[in-house]
Amino acid sequence: MFLNIEKPDRKKIAIKDDSGYSLTYEELCHTVEELDSLNIPRSIVFCLCSNCAGSLAGYLAFENNGQVPLLLSSKLDESLRLNLEQIYQPGYYWIPDQKAEDIKGGQIEGEQVYAAYGYVLLKTAYKPYPLHESLSMLLTTSGSTGSPKLVRHKYGNLEANAENAAKAFSWTGDEVGICDLPMNYTMGLNVINSHLFAGATVLMVNANLMDPDFWEFIKDERGTSFCGVPFSYEIMRRIGFDRMDLPDLYTLAEGGGRLTDKMFKWIASYAEKNGKRFCATFGTSETSARMSFLNPKLAIEKTGSIGKAIPDGELFLIDETPDEDGTVTGELGFRGPNVTMGYALCREDLAKGDEFCGEYHTGDIAKRDADGFYYIVGRKGRFLKLFGLRVSLDETERILKMHYPGTDFVCTGDDKQMRIYTTKEELKDQIIPFISGKTNLHNSAFRVILLDEIPYNEYGKVRFEELELSTVPRQNS
Repeated sequence: MFLNIEKPDRKKIAIKDDSGYSLTYEELCHTVEELDSLNIPRSIVFCLCSNCAGSLAGYLAFENNGQVPLLLSSKLDESLRLNLEQIYQPGYYWIPDQKAEDIKGGQIEGEQVYAAYGYVLLKTAYKPYPLHESLSMLLTTSGSTGSPKLVRHKYGNLEANAENAAKAFSWTGDEVGICDLPMNYTMGLNVINSHLFAGATVLMVNANLMDPDFWEFIKDERGTSFCGVPFSYEIMRRIGFDRMDLPDLYTLAEGGGRLTDKMFKWIASYAEKNGKRFCATFGTSETSARMSFLNPKLAIEKTGSIGKAIPDGELFLIDETPDEDGTVTGELGFRGPNVTMGYALCREDLAKGDEFCGEYHTGDIAKRDADGFYYIVGRKGRFLKLFGLRVSLDETERILKMHYPGTDFVCTGDDKQMRIYTTKEELKDQIIPFISGKTNLHNSAFRVILLDEIPYNEYGKVRFEELELSTVPRQNS
């Protein structure tokens, strides 16, 4: 079975969530087999995910049985979901049972095909269409905006990254991994996959990090490993994580964005003083999550580093430029069995073959030191990582322009805040609540800047340098 979930002790707990569900490996295998017995045709399945047993069991079954799940947030804005539905025409929906009535109607038939652990499988009226034989799973490139640009995973990608991440972390069946990141987010999915591959237990947590119930749950269930994004660790520092009594928590991992050196040192020092380990990693959806791993013994010595390639992978730099300090800088690339097939912008693209051919150029600018350790120093593409989630600036502009027709918007920013430029003063109080609702990101992730006009060159391209350097906003929000 997928991730070898039939191999561990069948009575061992595989999944336990904070809503009350607990599944053994035997029950998990039984669910996979039950769904397989339905003889569901090979088709796209929209999985509206939350961190719970039912969501995870469905994903594993579809991946194992030859359907192609597209993992989306159960909190995805309705209009964005409908846009994706129109483009990709899924054969089925796997959704929380309380959302079933909201989704029925239109092309969604009333027939409930299957139900388990608080989730239901609904059939749609869409007809099957050609899918490449190697296509195994889909993720959006920008989960918070419901971007129609998808990453096409092939069979073997997720298994390879699960196995190699498990090797890098030295996971065993005794681990109790904490999945607090969304499972439709590539790093959260890898936490699940790598622990299940090792025959460990996965705690699926929906509670917020600021909620005392979160920490009570993982302490009661003796969670051993935690993975967070930079924003996670900012919250943890704010709430006094370093003073908590969590005797079973041994591994603290980080991915999903660059920590400040100050935060990196704080976590690494905490781990060293308390007999724990801090593991910095780096990855992308296009590489099925993890590409690199920093040996926790070097966390303080190599502050800020993403480490070296995971087992069976290779990191390299494109257009290398030597620096005076002996380091080399260039665009970061990766080769390995976890590199996906490429992208899709429409359902016809799902019939395409492997366009990456085992090699991915990340668009991130990195440097490599004399010891061969890599550090991320910038980004080429128009993406931000806000609260650890990758957000497309172009996609955000599209959403704003669709909602406010005839209004010009340009988005820029950094990993702390997105800046939204516009010329319509009467919209200044509407934009942030609107885009926050669309992306499920806090209002503080956005800033609106009002201009008399957006600077363009003669080719109709935005003069970004002029926009950033010479902007004198009439009013900021």
